[in-house]
Amino acid sequence: MELTVLGCSGSYGGPPFSACSGYLVRTGGATVLVDCGSGTFPHLQQHAAVEDLTAVVITHQHPDHCVDIYGLHVMMRYGLERGGLPVFAPEGLEERLGALVTDWGDTFDWKVIGDGDGVELGDLALRFSRTDHPPPTYGVELAADGKRLVYTADTGPDWSVGVFGPGADLVLSEATYQEGHKGVTWHLTAQEAGRAAREAKASRLMLTHIWPQFDPALSVKEGSESFGAPVMLAKPHLVARV
Repeated sequence: MELTVLGCSGSYGGPPFSACSGYLVRTGGATVLVDCGSGTFPHLQQHAAVEDLTAVVITHQHPDHCVDIYGLHVMMRYGLERGGLPVFAPEGLEERLGALVTDWGDTFDWKVIGDGDGVELGDLALRFSRTDHPPPTYGVELAADGKRLVYTADTGPDWSVGVFGPGADLVLSEATYQEGHKGVTWHLTAQEAGRAAREAKASRLMLTHIWPQFDPALSVKEGSESFGAPVMLAKPHLVARV
């Protein structure tokens, strides 16, 4: 299983990370786009052919995780003239996002996800868990060939990656804030992200969704100290083996 970071800026696009949340997960039998925040669609096209996508997962309705679905829709419907791409998303998101288009046509096959749901896409198994974030938001575990990737999506500390069980090979965790600079309760600091991954006995941790005004080097320092080992920093176009 391979993870490609398409974007990782927290809450809005800004330097140094530019594009917002978006990740490409590939196995021998599946190519899945997980979140498609602003600025991620051009990056996706640098790493994969759009027609090769197996499915899309949208974790929640915030624009920094979903707005590039519109570019994907236009390319597929009017450029590639293809339809039926499965999109796994919280209930009501099809209608909410659809308010900005005349209609989706048959471009997407919208599928509602809920807490505890699972789905198999070729050799890739997905499980979803409702996180600690105001709009319905779902963390996702992606498993293939004995490897497990857990993506927190957006969450506060009242949810933990441990709900998927211990020993994930890689945790991709939001780490919006830094100690002493936490704006709202429904996002994590880098320290909280590190602690949660350590308690869940994760092998590796990658920090993402860092607030653009913060020095990411400090986030890495705080996350590494609480995780108990060096953590990775998500950057656009970073490719990591799980």
